[in-house]
Amino acid sequence: MKTEQPNLGFWIKLLKRSRRQKKPIMCLAPMSDVTDEAFRQMFVKYGKPDVLWTEFVSVNGLTSEKGYKNMLIDLKFKPNERPIVAQIFGSDPKKFYQAAKIIKKLGFDGIDINMGCPDRKIEKQGAGAALMKNYKLAQEIILATKEGAGKLPVSVKTRIGYSKNETETWVPALLAVKPAVIIVHGRTRKEMSDVPAHWSEAKKVMKLAKGTGTLIIGNGDVESLEDAHAKAREYGVDGVMIGRGALGKPWFFQPHPSPLLSKERELDIKEKLKIMVEHAVLFDRLYRDKKNFSIMKKHFKAYANGFKGAKELRIKLMAIDSVDEVKKIVKEFTI
Repeated sequence: MKTEQPNLGFWIKLLKRSRRQKKPIMCLAPMSDVTDEAFRQMFVKYGKPDVLWTEFVSVNGLTSEKGYKNMLIDLKFKPNERPIVAQIFGSDPKKFYQAAKIIKKLGFDGIDINMGCPDRKIEKQGAGAALMKNYKLAQEIILATKEGAGKLPVSVKTRIGYSKNETETWVPALLAVKPAVIIVHGRTRKEMSDVPAHWSEAKKVMKLAKGTGTLIIGNGDVESLEDAHAKAREYGVDGVMIGRGALGKPWFFQPHPSPLLSKERELDIKEKLKIMVEHAVLFDRLYRDKKNFSIMKKHFKAYANGFKGAKELRIKLMAIDSVDEVKKIVKEFTI
């Protein structure tokens, strides 16, 4: 008797290409107040990964009359970002069902459920990493999301456990309800980012997932494109997701050789800062009067790094609150 396979949707094409080319599926991680449309568009231009994610949005907000319009700001995307996955969080299966129907209507390529965020405000709602303490609810949420999503593939981004390593019980619980993809961040909720990611767990996850049809994406402490490929080879995962390692580097996924990059896979300082200004200008154009410009400061910290005078430049950038000031400071620095 043939067992039911997960609905992979767009992932099946990426998987076939990945196996044919012997390269892992490359994903840009969802990050709150980071992975907005401006950020994603920079990667589309300078080095697009295989899959892009939105910032996470609350299913409670998305399904409420009052919150819907506010949530749509974080769910805007352009066709050139496809395939793009909308990430959602919450703890009520009914809300996930409703949110999935909305996301489907908005035209996304997939839906991802956050089951790993350690933010206390998120956990107080029983969402994010808190779901690792309630296997039954986590399963109900996945099933409800799949029902609402129709033909859209549903994935889960999670960790290897809450206060301890639970790979061998948590992952099978997820696999039992057949998500298209499980993205595994190789740390427990308790470990936060205070210890190196346990990539050895990815090998265990691959064994657990063998024959289920669910794809496994590894995540955590990936420092470069070469590092991503090396980890995929070593641990056998179907793909790799990069978060913090790609901050300030929209060219991260650009394979060498590239006209943008030197042999060290770095840019000329002026070119790097030019791209930073371009990013700031795009953010201002897309989100003026909608989002606080100070959101860009975490990007400035990442761009202005690793060169002589970077610290002094960062200090100046942390004190500004407009795109015109960014242009002025960078112009003065590069004269």
